[in-house]
Amino acid sequence: MTRRNALRSAATAILVSTALILGALPASADVGPWRTLGSDYARPLDESQGLTTIIRNGNGSIRYTGIGTIPLDVRTRGWDHVGDPGSRAGVYVEPYQSSTLRAKMFRVQTPDGRWAEYVHQLESWEAINNSFAAVSPDARWLVSGEWGEMNRLLVFPNPGVTVTDPGKNLPYAFAIRLDRTVSNLQGCEFTSATQLLCPSDGPGKQLLQVDLDAALGGTDVRGVVRELGQLPLQSGCSGSFEVEGIDYDFRDGTLRVVVLSPSICVAFDSKTWRFRR
Repeated sequence: MTRRNALRSAATAILVSTALILGALPASADVGPWRTLGSDYARPLDESQGLTTIIRNGNGSIRYTGIGTIPLDVRTRGWDHVGDPGSRAGVYVEPYQSSTLRAKMFRVQTPDGRWAEYVHQLESWEAINNSFAAVSPDARWLVSGEWGEMNRLLVFPNPGVTVTDPGKNLPYAFAIRLDRTVSNLQGCEFTSATQLLCPSDGPGKQLLQVDLDAALGGTDVRGVVRELGQLPLQSGCSGSFEVEGIDYDFRDGTLRVVVLSPSICVAFDSKTWRFRR
């Protein structure tokens, strides 16, 4: 073998090995109409559950949630899981659930920096899970998800905007009735008054699009579900990925989705993927 051929063979072997290390990645990491811009590292302790863009005084910032972002006093009172947050009109909402309390809690920060906790006592038919908080574009409504196989999304008056008394129970208002069963939604985000995007941690790790028959207005509304495609799965470890929260920045149309890597690689190469139409 000549020196040139030997070098070429060695380079090919390195490329093949690298591809195997990185795991299975489709020829294109695009998802339906969403084109991949790239990705950012997602820290497993404080960026693993979700994210949202907060816009205040014309300035935007991204805030993440993870097991490391739960304040100690919140955790000691039984709120042991935080989900994918949401924000609109400068009001930031974190969704919490508890393994011991028959309630859900939304921790809200208003534009002036003040915090308040709005507690929702569970309906008899309601699951304890509080996976995400998605705020409607008009800031009037808060959409929340449960877990497992479901055919609905729950809607509440938006705490901190529509409801401003944290001393009262935050009531269930109505539902988005999905036209098909979905699995393990980890987040949802409005891209318009009548459309949400929701990453699913169910089989296929799909990005789902939910088109509403009408904008949220106080009564049940139908949502038509469509699979857009599998989210990118890329890691130095093989095994099960975990799809997490989602954010859509209305200012420039950037979509972000957190995907955690399998096994020990969750600490090294978990990603927040960035997309744009």
